[in-house]
Amino acid sequence: MYIYKSSEIKKADRCAEEQGMTAFTLMELSGIGLFNAIKQDLNIHKHQFTIIAGKGNNGGDGIVLARYLQIAGVPCSLFFPLGLPVSAASKAHFDYYSSLGFSASTNLPDQSGSILVDSLFGIGIKLPLRENVQRVTDWMNRQTAMKVAIDLPTGAASDDGDCDKHAFKADRTYSLHGYKPSRFLYPAASLYGDTEVVEIGLPHTSNWKVRSAQEVAKSLTYSGQNAHKGTFGHGLLIAGAKDMPGSASLAASGAVACGAGKLTVQTEKEAIPIIASHVPEAMYQFNPHIELDHSFDAIAAGCGRPSDDKMEILIEELLAQNKPVILDAGALHPRSYTKKKCPVIVTPHPGEFSWMTGKETVYVQRTRIAAASAYAVEHNVTVVLKGEYTVTAFADGGGYVNVTGNDGLSKGGSGDVLTGLILALVLRNKNIKEAVADAVYLHGHCADRWKEAYPAQTMRPSYISQLIAETANEIIKET
Repeated sequence: MYIYKSSEIKKADRCAEEQGMTAFTLMELSGIGLFNAIKQDLNIHKHQFTIIAGKGNNGGDGIVLARYLQIAGVPCSLFFPLGLPVSAASKAHFDYYSSLGFSASTNLPDQSGSILVDSLFGIGIKLPLRENVQRVTDWMNRQTAMKVAIDLPTGAASDDGDCDKHAFKADRTYSLHGYKPSRFLYPAASLYGDTEVVEIGLPHTSNWKVRSAQEVAKSLTYSGQNAHKGTFGHGLLIAGAKDMPGSASLAASGAVACGAGKLTVQTEKEAIPIIASHVPEAMYQFNPHIELDHSFDAIAAGCGRPSDDKMEILIEELLAQNKPVILDAGALHPRSYTKKKCPVIVTPHPGEFSWMTGKETVYVQRTRIAAASAYAVEHNVTVVLKGEYTVTAFADGGGYVNVTGNDGLSKGGSGDVLTGLILALVLRNKNIKEAVADAVYLHGHCADRWKEAYPAQTMRPSYISQLIAETANEIIKET
């Protein structure tokens, strides 16, 4: 479940070669890994394979795959429409393939078999595609076969969401050693189809991962004894106003449903009747300031609040104290965090992050992982960049990409609930990285659970808190 940039994959290959694993061996491991994965997913003996290979190492992976298919008695044709292999390892594998009596062609066939494999280019591809490559990918896209890509679809960038308009559109992609960032970045992500990672025997060194249910389950259980409400922390939620009480209600509901021991809401008096009708468990205060010696274990601020001078004064007070702070909505602003004394978590959507960074929203969306990571490292904060495949980036340069959730979350108020979930899990888990990533996962999984029974568009943000108990139970049972 690891994610690797192209430079990291190249470094891993170099390290492997320095330690005695040749490029020829790496290619062999990739090819047999692909063969085993495809054999496990498909009844290969019911299909005819057409492999379109390039001249480099990605083409070499296709050569090895073709050899294993041929040896297994599976009909397979190998084509090199851009020319025969030129990289040393690919040439060696092609020589071995040919020595076994298997043939190949440098032309394109009239039509493909029932499974068409894209083995043209890997992580080193440069965009835009050259005209001769476009002609090949256009032909591939016209075929009615099931379309499979090796590592990433030809025409998709590796490290960002860029892609060529002639890019190969895969139904399934087998990604070698780990996911590539573009699997989670649009528009390139739309080219991958179902994606499976193929292990090739290299040690994992990436500090970016996809969070799993097994990992999340740890945040949703308590194995201690003699628990009481103080065991699970006292959170402060600075949220809501007389004209926006709903945001505070949603965030507070999320916090209580996710296990906050005690919750105090700092809001305007006019908002209390609305909030209390939804969250009777909450307490209230009206002091618009934060004392350094306060009794709270974590603080979330901004839901349903305007981004004004009063909020900035409050943020200065929050950053001067030492308990974790979660900033959302009205608490987000272009600012420096160099003087902060506390752990800080910012939770922007792409538009807010664009404002915070001065980068265009289109740029933010195409570089979500890199952009969030750069901001987290520069400002020494945790960034939760919301949206499809929410990115959680940490100050040490690592992070998680979340794969739960759906378009049911694309409504105002969903982010408020997420803020409440983060607050609750930060109260319960001293490991802030785990707490934040697990809150994001649980939030998305609630939407997925709703979609199992109803159309995603019918989900209201207020339903998320109602789904937490069953969803958490499902996650725990998966482990």
